[in-house]
Amino acid sequence: MPVELRLFASAREAAGVDRDTVPGRTVEEVLSEASIRYGASFRAILPSCRIWVNGEQVEYSSPVQPGDEVAVLPPVSGG
Repeated sequence: MPVELRLFASAREAAGVDRDTVPGRTVEEVLSEASIRYGASFRAILPSCRIWVNGEQVEYSSPVQPGDEVAVLPPVSGG
């Protein structure tokens, strides 16, 4: 069940891509697969990120459907 994974800011930098297609039935499964693909620096960022599915903030246990968009949004600092 592939979903569209979108990565922003430091998550994008850690992964080296801004979007990918990743399989999973839950947000947790999608992020687990992404962690395998992108490695330790991506895994290190995840605990501080907010996760959104189709524009709504969700928990890791939330189900996803084929075609959903899972967005990984790290904290943003500005000045």
